Amino acid sequence: MDRPQLAEFLRSRRSRVQPGDVGLAAGGRRRTPGLRREEVARLAGISVDYYSRLEQARGPRPSRQVLGALARALRLYDAERAHLYHLAGEVPVPPTGPSPDVPAGILHLLDRLDDTPAYVIDAKYEILAWNLMAAALLGDPTTWPPGRRNMIWNLFTGEYSAMALADPESSTFADECVAELRGAAARYPEDPGIHLLISRLRAASPEFVRRWEQLRVCVRPGSTIKRVRHPVIGELVLECEVLDIAGHGQRLIIYTAAPGSPSFEALRLLGVVGTQWSAADSVR
Repeated sequence: MDRPQLAEFLRSRRSRVQPGDVGLAAGGRRRTPGLRREEVARLAGISVDYYSRLEQARGPRPSRQVLGALARALRLYDAERAHLYHLAGEVPVPPTGPSPDVPAGILHLLDRLDDTPAYVIDAKYEILAWNLMAAALLGDPTTWPPGRRNMIWNLFTGEYSAMALADPESSTFADECVAELRGAAARYPEDPGIHLLISRLRAASPEFVRRWEQLRVCVRPGSTIKRVRHPVIGELVLECEVLDIAGHGQRLIIYTAAPGSPSFEALRLLGVVGTQWSAADSVR
């Protein structure tokens, strides 16, 4: 156990987490950035004295349970979590599943992309966050029934799934989704959400079963061309960029169009139509 390095690492990670990131009120003026020691201790379920001694490089060797609790309280990335275990002289355990919490910086980025459809999915294609442009382009996830904010589930069981899967481009996307879901199941063998999704899909969709039994495992390319048929502005040809959010088992999906192209102008129109639609929807 490297007590000085562990203490320094804990202090640095604590200063990075803001109270709002973990559902706490900021309260009065803080002398240092980030969380207070007592807040970390409370989030981790340990005593303030014990946590203080860890940050002072004089605490006992923390158990694996305590390390896991500290990693969750400090919202550590996977690599940071492994580093914490190494500093404490323990072998890191693999993450149990993709994080359901989108980093605050990514949420701020979504808000700033007011002319670009963008959203965040996890390893099982669950939609976790999106901006107004994404809702205008693909539909507003807040209006979808519970349990249907999953792109793979909608692709194979939605109202227009048969039509979509008959399209060569959508069929290729379906193959990629199934292959990636298999990879996610191997990467997170203890995640109940992934196993539940697979069980539901196997029971509901013969097309999913057929693809699942092909045993493919792949990673989607980082950049592809997507054709999206919008009910108001028609077909758009968009560049789809897939960016990994390191350490969270999440990806940021961004749709753009070549400047000066018809799809570029259609996106500008979507920004007007989508904003008006969202405002009207919120009134209802």
